[in-house]
Amino acid sequence: MREFLLIGIGAGDPDYLTLQAIKAINRVDVFFVLDKRAETAELTRFRRQVCEQFATDRPWRFVTLQDPVRDQGQERYTSVVEDWHDARARLLEQAIRTELEEGQCGALLLWGDPALYDSAMRLMEIIQARGNLALDYRVIPGITSVQALAAGHRIPLNRIGEPVHVTTGRQLAKGFPEDLDAVLVMLDGDLSYRKVMEEDMEIFWGAYLGTEDEILISGPAKDVTPRIEQARLTGRAAKGWIMDTYLLRRTRRSD
Repeated sequence: MREFLLIGIGAGDPDYLTLQAIKAINRVDVFFVLDKRAETAELTRFRRQVCEQFATDRPWRFVTLQDPVRDQGQERYTSVVEDWHDARARLLEQAIRTELEEGQCGALLLWGDPALYDSAMRLMEIIQARGNLALDYRVIPGITSVQALAAGHRIPLNRIGEPVHVTTGRQLAKGFPEDLDAVLVMLDGDLSYRKVMEEDMEIFWGAYLGTEDEILISGPAKDVTPRIEQARLTGRAAKGWIMDTYLLRRTRRSD
């Protein structure tokens, strides 16, 4: 039996690692990395830095895998993502079989938390369902960009009596929820809030949260949108990638 850990390493600051994550890292023999492209090599370097800083109890090594390219077709989004997950699972399964010996421990170091908009647990379930590899896995939670956003802006995620609604840019583009006053948005490559923005809305936006390149912008959404747009363009041009998160909400109505 091989052991596998899905370790949440936070949103970009090594100090975000929990004690549980550090203990888990020190049990790992092989760290697997699904590297998407040259532009995101910085994220791979960060994972290696985490290991060099915290993995001190035993020898370890990195195995880097070229992540399968996902079809960007929009008309059948769900099936496209499912096909991509299946391709990733097959790639990871083969790597575990050849690179991780029986009795050893492998791991994926996951940005943020494995439970929030991350596919790693789905990959493990696909591998187990295929039945070709005896694999036991555990999940180690991490600090998300949502928490880092709230801390950076010094705001609670919800006002008194409000629910917390977390969604994606793709879903927000379909319309702002009628029964809510606030949404937390992740995975938004197009700043979809511009399609649903109302006069009284405010935004708390952040990019590269937890890193030395962190950017925070807040204020009335219509007023600060040009600044956010420019910050995204500048960041992407400089780094080749951008990860941003934001809280969009209506001004609090009188009770």
